[in-house]
Amino acid sequence: MSAVSLRKILNKKELPSLVHNLVYQFNIAIDVELVDGTKLISIGKQTTENRYPIEVSGEIIGWVVGEEQATLLATLLSFLAKQEAEKKELAKELLERYQEIDLFDDISTQLTTSLDTRQIGQLVLQELSQLIESSAGMILLLSPDATAFETIAQFGVFFDHSQPEPGKGIIGNIVQSNRAELVNDVQADPRLEMQKNVNAMICVPLRAKERVLGAIAIGTPKTDSYKAEHLKLVSIFASQTAIAIDKAVLYEQSTQAAVQAQAQTQKLQQTLHELQLAQTQLIQSEKMSSLGQLIAGVAHEINNPVNFICGNLRYVAEYAHDLLHLLEKYQTFLPVAPPELESELDNIDLEFIMQDLPKLLDSMKLGTSRIVEIVQSLKNFSRHDEADIKAVNIHDGIDGTLMILHHRLKADVHRPAIEIVKDYAKLPLIECYPGQLNQVFMNILANAIDALEESLVISHSSLASNESQIILPTITICTKILDRQWVVIRIADNGPGMKEEVIRRIYDPFFTTKDVGKGTGLGMAISYQIVVDKHGGMLKCRSQPGEGTEFWIQIPLNCALVNATEKENCTSASPTPTTKLALTFDSDGFIPSTTPMLKPADLLIRHTQLIQRMSQQNPDLEGASPEQIYQMFQRHPISLKLYATLLSWFCCSNLPK
Repeated sequence: MSAVSLRKILNKKELPSLVHNLVYQFNIAIDVELVDGTKLISIGKQTTENRYPIEVSGEIIGWVVGEEQATLLATLLSFLAKQEAEKKELAKELLERYQEIDLFDDISTQLTTSLDTRQIGQLVLQELSQLIESSAGMILLLSPDATAFETIAQFGVFFDHSQPEPGKGIIGNIVQSNRAELVNDVQADPRLEMQKNVNAMICVPLRAKERVLGAIAIGTPKTDSYKAEHLKLVSIFASQTAIAIDKAVLYEQSTQAAVQAQAQTQKLQQTLHELQLAQTQLIQSEKMSSLGQLIAGVAHEINNPVNFICGNLRYVAEYAHDLLHLLEKYQTFLPVAPPELESELDNIDLEFIMQDLPKLLDSMKLGTSRIVEIVQSLKNFSRHDEADIKAVNIHDGIDGTLMILHHRLKADVHRPAIEIVKDYAKLPLIECYPGQLNQVFMNILANAIDALEESLVISHSSLASNESQIILPTITICTKILDRQWVVIRIADNGPGMKEEVIRRIYDPFFTTKDVGKGTGLGMAISYQIVVDKHGGMLKCRSQPGEGTEFWIQIPLNCALVNATEKENCTSASPTPTTKLALTFDSDGFIPSTTPMLKPADLLIRHTQLIQRMSQQNPDLEGASPEQIYQMFQRHPISLKLYATLLSWFCCSNLPK
């Protein structure tokens, strides 16, 4: 049976249409048949019996019946069949090669599992005792400084009390001379220094790479028991044993080196992690400093004219009241106005002005009061002059953040307004870093708004047709006291939620699921650092696709006391390297925050993503000169900071281990 099937070749995609097109060009009728005459393709009415073979390696697998031009089709199909046969042959060779590799891997695995010096020694002595008559045997290894022997395997009793020493006794001298010997009368040998329990012995040094590792020795109480072939057999065993023991020793050394390297790697990972947090904090500090100064400056500039307006509105209201009262008096004494004055009064609509002016002043008071609240919220959010721990009202920080984000909560043409549900408990003043904590609220609330905007874009038509089925976008904020020591802020949304693989990485620096230009991936990494490292608190997340997301922010009532306790514990305990913990859920379904760590592969991915984002914003990036790239960084300073941070991480990841 042929290795190539003509039927399978003709069933390949696009080949039948190719055959039809070729026959159409020749304007002939053809039949393609198997060797047994089964027709596979028949085009046109056949008028000739000319048969042209389809061959593979001299074997005919089919026929093309037709006029002389059908020879070309037979040649084409023969060529395709040859290619198919070559593919099968190549696949067969690859399979054989794979089987060889698999066999080699199996052998290597068996060797690896037996790389133990004592196990090797015991197996060798057991085999020798079955092949050569002996009552005792031992395998000795020299210490690294060649001053002592270590017995790694033995059977029977070779010595009564003491062990042999290098350079002393029969075994010590044989090892020193590096020459195998057969001693059939041990008691008569002048090198004998201690009582032996054997009268005949064979001792062969273990040599590997021109280096003596130790010796293998067997003995028997019978004199003249051993012959030259016994010495040769033991020498062969010694040669193989030396190679195996040398590999085992190297394996043990490499294992120890690996342990040391792993410890060093953990230290480097800890150092890299600390550098990551320090660099992230540097970006955060500069960002918050600039943002705080900007907001504080804007609030200050708005505050002065607003105070001026608020201060004078009271007098304007009094003056207007007095003027309106005076006008009413005039109307009482002069009920009929002169014709010229009557015309002017009709033009200005005096009656409407008298009714609307007090209302106008009241609305101006409400507007200025609203501006005062906004200015106060800006000042509460920025707190750029409060870098130290302060006793503040957490609710003021949350409300100030919501005030800043108010424009994003309002309804637009694509979605309804985002509803804010507050469930505030009665909280005391909290000792914390208020400016940094406000940044945490800003990051989490902004992410919640982004998620709701992404999932709840509703057209006007769907609003009209499916109004009863619409789930309004909502953000719920709850606060409470926990165990009289902690304050808990829970921020939840009814957005699309997150997958498990996203939750695993939300605290990694520069990880983001947002589109280009919409996020840097620093928000949650900074939030983790502020809540966990700065405040000694806890940051947890609970989310499932389609069920929204909830963050649990837990900080102590007195941050200064917690920081002092942590510093005391750090001085009394040795630091341990931080590792990535497995994803585990607590009793409430929250995932506790874990220290963000980046591996070299992750850094490379971040680097590639950053370059791709820059390329999308600047299509001519690949051909840009260094000066043009520098100018681009000047226009996007945050990209320059991220790029510099990534480069420094690459340098640290290349440190010797």
